[in-house]
Amino acid sequence: MIQRIATPSQTKAILEKHDLYAKKNYGQNFLVECGIVEKIARHAVISDHCAVIEIGPGIGALTQFLCEYAKKVIAFEIDSRLEPVLNENLKDYDNFTLIMQDFLNTDLEEYIKPLCDEGYDIVVAANLPYYITTPILFRLFEYGETIRSITVMMQKEVADRFGAEVNSKDYNALSVITRYRCDVLKVCKVPANVFQPKPKVDSAVLQFRFHKEKPLENEALFFELVKECFRQRRKTLLNNLGNYLGNKQKAEEIIERAGIKPEARAQSLSLDDFVSLYEVFI
Repeated sequence: MIQRIATPSQTKAILEKHDLYAKKNYGQNFLVECGIVEKIARHAVISDHCAVIEIGPGIGALTQFLCEYAKKVIAFEIDSRLEPVLNENLKDYDNFTLIMQDFLNTDLEEYIKPLCDEGYDIVVAANLPYYITTPILFRLFEYGETIRSITVMMQKEVADRFGAEVNSKDYNALSVITRYRCDVLKVCKVPANVFQPKPKVDSAVLQFRFHKEKPLENEALFFELVKECFRQRRKTLLNNLGNYLGNKQKAEEIIERAGIKPEARAQSLSLDDFVSLYEVFI
């Protein structure tokens, strides 16, 4: 019988055996509820020929289920203490590959291209700490149709931003880019009491599935433009765009040609407004 990692007793035993503790600077909280972990894995693996890229496997609670449902699992881990733990916990799975690297400093194309060439459906699964959620998702969004879906757990307050409405306090660059790039499915809420150690806030699991159409030719430029418009939230669009271009007069011309008031702020602009701004900008 398989010993599940995602239980309080097994997690405690693994941590004690390897003299481990959760590192705050890595945002580590170990999930100890098998039902939730299995639900995440089932949603993440979207086909019978799936290759999963996992970010931050921890001690392997989610990884274990991913290995059972997917054809291949490639996990990126930054904490060197966890290498022997993962290799021991997942030694029975011949479809598991561990890469000891900071995901944000990885040439992801090096791993994605061979998987694409072999015809795999490439997906991403992760339990993301607060401080790294946004930069990782921004990076993944740039890959577009190469990655079929992203299933991630994050703090609930971060998850709320993805459905944030224009002019709300949670509406930001990530809200805009997400609407442009993906359909978002709420998989489940995850209460704080199913983690060890227990965090101060609840979490949520979202799945992002990319739109098939790509209406904008230079998406990287569009993403950059949106982020720069939100650079300083209290400043007007004219000020932020003017700083980005280094030319306030040119910025005003672009904004007016896009049919937007220069005194507007980024949080008052819809996705269509940002697309209009981009089309004038290029």
